[in-house]
Amino acid sequence: MLPMIKNNSFFPSVLDEFFNDMPVLRSSESRILPKVNIAESDKSYQIELAVPGMEKEDFKIEVKNDLLVISSEKKEEKKEEGKNYSRREFSQCSFSRSFILPDIAESNKIEAAYKNGILEVTIPKKEAKEELARLINIQ
Repeated sequence: MLPMIKNNSFFPSVLDEFFNDMPVLRSSESRILPKVNIAESDKSYQIELAVPGMEKEDFKIEVKNDLLVISSEKKEEKKEEGKNYSRREFSQCSFSRSFILPDIAESNKIEAAYKNGILEVTIPKKEAKEELARLINIQ
């Protein structure tokens, strides 16, 4: 299983655990932490992040030193003008989730797709090479 690092910290706070089950996306929040599903098969790891209302261009996925970082930053500005008023609202949503990749992960073959509000990241595993048994001589 892939270890997770919450909020880019090795030491998750008590508040992170307490608020872990809160709804994820709210328009008034400036920081979001999407829910994550991680599955493992014989050939790969599959990470799914629930991030509705975003575009694939909003995401950044990086691998550095066996650390997979999935992040996003989205800024919006709404402007309304009427007869006697002018109103502007700013909104900014961002998140960053980090995962430590195991030694068997093929970090140079990671693929991602965004569909129906779910970001899917597939991390292939290195093929296990079957070693032939060999006899060890005792001296």
